[in-house]
Amino acid sequence: MKKVLIVFGFLLFSSQIFAQIETPLAKKPKKTPVNKQKETAVSKTETPSVTKEKEVPKVEEAEVAVKKPKKKKSPKDGFAERLDVDSLSLVPFPDVRDEDVIYRKRLWREIDLRDTINATFRANQSNLMGVFVAAIKSEELTAYSPKGVGEKSLDDDDSFQTPLTSLEAIKAVVGSVQITDNNTGSVKDTLNDYNGDLFLKFRLKEDWILDQKRSVFEARIVGIAPLKLDEKTNNWQPIFWINYNDARELLSRKRIVNSRNDASILTFDDVFLRRIFASNIIKETNPGDNKIRDLISDPKLRLYESERIKSGLLNFEQSLWEY
Repeated sequence: MKKVLIVFGFLLFSSQIFAQIETPLAKKPKKTPVNKQKETAVSKTETPSVTKEKEVPKVEEAEVAVKKPKKKKSPKDGFAERLDVDSLSLVPFPDVRDEDVIYRKRLWREIDLRDTINATFRANQSNLMGVFVAAIKSEELTAYSPKGVGEKSLDDDDSFQTPLTSLEAIKAVVGSVQITDNNTGSVKDTLNDYNGDLFLKFRLKEDWILDQKRSVFEARIVGIAPLKLDEKTNNWQPIFWINYNDARELLSRKRIVNSRNDASILTFDDVFLRRIFASNIIKETNPGDNKIRDLISDPKLRLYESERIKSGLLNFEQSLWEY
């Protein structure tokens, strides 16, 4: 029994000693050299920049990876749409020699845009006054002054003798207002806004000629002028004159709005040449160079006189031929 206790005590003592030997002792912090501390410090400070540099290309790759949406073409508005005029070249007038003209009659007409037949001239998509203003601004068209040099009347000159600059023509269209600067005391002319509703009439100057070589009695438009109501005299006065031969190429490229056929390719030049408009004659050549309004005060009688002149031209044309 004593031997057993001695052996058990010896084993217990030896196990405790063996356990104390195997238990890790408290490790002391190792001293790192100064050079290694600097290297670790530098590495710590440089690590953010390295990570940033690594993050930048990731962002760029993400941006590149995103595909931009493709721009789709707008759908066609309608089944068929004709934007351009078929004829690319302007058909010139037949040459007429002065010796072949055995009859000539000059007339002045006024086209009232408030008439339903003349609604094409003031359509929102393409109106005649807007075409003239845009062409004058771009100096594609030359406007002429309606006022003669040294004359008092405003609408006495339609012979295209005084050309206007682009600024002068636009100023005549929109008008200007003088604004005084309070600081400097200088006065500036400021143009008003364009208002196309003020121009509700156009005046045509035309010649009816009889060409004996071609045996044709036809009208040739010489000039056209937009009219504006003068509040002082209550008369429609021309703003400027446009030579029709100069404007014909421009008018042949401007389509009109045809309410009867959307596929129509009629242009402003076609409207004038085919006489697809309503007008009233306001003047014919006479010794006194008077307008009908100067001789007749009643508006109703003026219309009768205008129709009399029209019927006179038709009767003259009918009397030329024998059947």
